[in-house]
Amino acid sequence: MSDNEEDNEISFAVKLLGRVEVLRSDGIQVLAEAVESVKNSDKDSVEKVQKKNKVHLFLSSSGIDILEKKTKYMLYTCPISTVSFCGVLPATPKVFGFVAKHPASDMYHCYLFHSQKFSHTLVSLIGDAFRVGKKEENVRGQRDLIVEALRHKNKVLQRENSELRQRLEEK
Repeated sequence: MSDNEEDNEISFAVKLLGRVEVLRSDGIQVLAEAVESVKNSDKDSVEKVQKKNKVHLFLSSSGIDILEKKTKYMLYTCPISTVSFCGVLPATPKVFGFVAKHPASDMYHCYLFHSQKFSHTLVSLIGDAFRVGKKEENVRGQRDLIVEALRHKNKVLQRENSELRQRLEEK
C-alpha cells in the first residue's frame, strides 16, 4: 500500500479474480453471482487468469484504475461516478468487488478482487472516494449554476447599457 499526497491517489496490490457483466447495478447478491460466474467459467481460462492476476488497484477521488502488476499495463479504468456498489463478500471476507457502469453503454460490470488483508479497507476507501467525488460534482454543479446566473445577468446589463446608449444618442 502506498499513499501519495501529490495526486491524492492510493494503491493496493491485490489479485484480480475477474470482470463479469452483470444485469443489476447493486447489491451483495450481484457480487455473489459474479463470483459464481467466475468459478464456473472455463477451467483453462480461470487458470490462465490466476497466473496473471496480480494487479495494482489505484484509487483516487476521480476514479479507480486497475494496472497489471509487472507491466503496469492499464487493464481497466472506472470513473468514480460510474461506481454504483462496492462490498465484501460475506461468505468469503477476502473477496471484494465493485460494480461500475460502462461509460459508453448501458452495461454494468462487476470487478472482483482477492486481498489477504485489505478487503474491508478497500471497500471503505472506494465508498469514501465515491462520496468525495459526489461532493466535488455537486460543488462543480453549484459553481456552474452561479456562472450561468452571472452570464445571464451580464447579458441583461449589456442589453440595458445598449438601450441607455441609444437613448443618449437620440437626445
